[in-house]
Amino acid sequence: MHAAKPLFDYPKYWAECFGPAPFLPMSREEMDQLGWDSCDVIIVTGDAYVDHPSFGMAIIGRLLEAQGFRVGIISQPNWQSKDDFMKLGQPNLFFGIAAGNMDSMINRYTADRKIRSDDAYTPGGQAGKRPDRASLVYSQRCKEAYTDTPVVLGGIEASLRRIAHYDYWQDKVRRSILMDATADILLYGNAERAIVEVAQRLARGETVEQITDVRGTAFVRRDVPEGWFEIDSTRIDRPGKVDKIINPYVNTQDLQACAIEQEKGPVEDPNEAKVVQLLPSPKIERDRTVIRLPSFEKVRNDPALYAHANRVLHLETNPGNARALVQRHGDHDIWLNPPPIPLTTEEMDYVFASPYARVPHPAYGGEKIPAYDMIRFSVNIMRGCFGGCTFCSITEHEGRIIQNRSHESILHEIEEMKKLPGFTGVVSDLGGPTANMYRIACKSPEIEQHCRKPSCVYPGICENLNTDHSSLIELYRKARALPGVKKILIASGLRYDLAVESPEYVKELVTHHVGGYLKIAPEHTERGPLDKMMKPGIGSYDKFKRMFDKYSKEAGKEQYLIPYFIAAHPGTTDEDMMNLALWLKANGFRADQVQAFYPSPMASATAMYHSGKNPLRKVTYKSEGVPIVKSEEQRRLHKAFLRYHDPKGWPMLREALQRMGRADLIGSGKNQLIPAHQPATEGYQSARRKNSTPVGSKKAGQGGKILTQHNGLPPRSHDGNAWDKREEAKAAAEARRKAAAGGGKPSGKGRKPSQRPAVPR
Repeated sequence: MHAAKPLFDYPKYWAECFGPAPFLPMSREEMDQLGWDSCDVIIVTGDAYVDHPSFGMAIIGRLLEAQGFRVGIISQPNWQSKDDFMKLGQPNLFFGIAAGNMDSMINRYTADRKIRSDDAYTPGGQAGKRPDRASLVYSQRCKEAYTDTPVVLGGIEASLRRIAHYDYWQDKVRRSILMDATADILLYGNAERAIVEVAQRLARGETVEQITDVRGTAFVRRDVPEGWFEIDSTRIDRPGKVDKIINPYVNTQDLQACAIEQEKGPVEDPNEAKVVQLLPSPKIERDRTVIRLPSFEKVRNDPALYAHANRVLHLETNPGNARALVQRHGDHDIWLNPPPIPLTTEEMDYVFASPYARVPHPAYGGEKIPAYDMIRFSVNIMRGCFGGCTFCSITEHEGRIIQNRSHESILHEIEEMKKLPGFTGVVSDLGGPTANMYRIACKSPEIEQHCRKPSCVYPGICENLNTDHSSLIELYRKARALPGVKKILIASGLRYDLAVESPEYVKELVTHHVGGYLKIAPEHTERGPLDKMMKPGIGSYDKFKRMFDKYSKEAGKEQYLIPYFIAAHPGTTDEDMMNLALWLKANGFRADQVQAFYPSPMASATAMYHSGKNPLRKVTYKSEGVPIVKSEEQRRLHKAFLRYHDPKGWPMLREALQRMGRADLIGSGKNQLIPAHQPATEGYQSARRKNSTPVGSKKAGQGGKILTQHNGLPPRSHDGNAWDKREEAKAAAEARRKAAAGGGKPSGKGRKPSQRPAVPR
């Protein structure tokens, strides 16, 4: 077994001595070539093995390798038996299990619970190469293969299932994945610190049962240990009527004191005059305090308690002040230590400086892996997101504190990328969870350490947030100046309400880093759903659009915003979707692909979806309910409003508008939403299909690129569809009218530039 090497020396040492790094072994033959008789750690993953820092198994594998451990990879094993899990032999320390870069259920099923036809993380995009709930299945197979070998769960699937959680696919609350997987310990979040400490302590001879003090870990235990103070979460955030007042500072292991508290009678009449005696409170050490959430059995049967537990969990996510959490499952407790301390810039640089091959393992024979093709020329510059969007799982996994790489580290990665085959000089993205949160943080470390707000930008930008974009602007300029770099694109989602705080940044972005269109996500126009999402009002979008158009014009470029919207999000009514559709039509947007709300485990919006309560506020049994869209029929209606221009949805929309008392929106007038008459549907194709050009067509873009509404190609007419002809004639007439009014020549292209279509998620 190898001893750990000193931190920060390995990548440089390896590169100087050996040159390009070999891949981590996936077979016995590769182990033999390296002279290994066994592996210290074997990582089992649901993704194809790509040795690139955008893939979790590569980061963890290289990090453990840098500490002197021998690491093997078992990628997308056949889970029907234990055989594939034994092909590298028994690891000396542990199996590391991860479903992959995506949750396995979200990877396999659409928001309508239909099976997807492909898998972007599999060679050839082939579906069916991983099981449902892959982390759970892989863990059980590893235990079957080698009963006495510890199993360490990690990755986003494990992170989002670390406590009792609502499962959208079964429509019920499931136990912590630790209980079902029979794993020994779970590492949540980006677990570099935790995985290194766990590996080193196991290598020193500790048992996995002894490792109970590592931040960012969850494990099973019988009871609260001595020396800890337990606080009932319902005393922090009381969900309903209380019959007895029990001192929250009593240690439940102190049976005598606990019995005294339990013998207290009912709450006295609040109107009765009393003598109040102030007693000194016992001093409690925060790092020796644990909050007890309602048990799995309680949250399974009581949606209000589920929402309460979700709220308390989100309040305890700041590494500076979070306390440990515990939740009972039958006769056992699931114990969650506080979140990991964010990596410093030097540590982030170290993680990304490992000698990644940056390509898929040769075992795939050059077969295309769609997810890799998408990111191979992109660079991750930071982690984390303080936006707090309730439908998003990034915050629950990576945290709200931004972890940044240095300019030097990022520029070095671009230099390494230039050596890859196929690089044309275009960097497809410099980003992360949010493109423009790089080096943005709280003005005061002390305030940040004590803050418990779920978002730094909702309902408005926090006065303590430093919104300086200068370091990011400087990074863009340095990257553009690198020899051999022709273009730097920004493809990560942009927080536009933050961007408008720096006009210089918006100008830099629009002038140099937009490839024709820029994707942003207002998500909705109406205050009801936006408040449940913790997103800014549509006015912020309008402000950003004015700046975007201004700087595009100054740069002499024709560029467009692509706004994304969500249908059927908690808090959304039919009227909200109708108003969104009217806004889309008034602004000339025709949504191609639409995204319905997808309840991912542990997200706040998912708690709303399951409970009908709002965990962004104190949850009580009497608190106001949240409108929830659950029926398949209503979900289809909300998606139809987003695609108001699609004739297939018009019958449903007509019926809904009449039911809502808005029949005035049915007709062919300028301010009406849908026509009164249905066109012939024979031969009709969806806007997405009819708006595509076959690969190889002379009309296709450079390199045979498929032109769709996503990149601005107007739809073409079809002889078999009279509605298309009418629409084209109307658009052409409007273009001629505008050209005549402006003294210019009509374009004859049909749609106005402002009517370039959008592609919501």
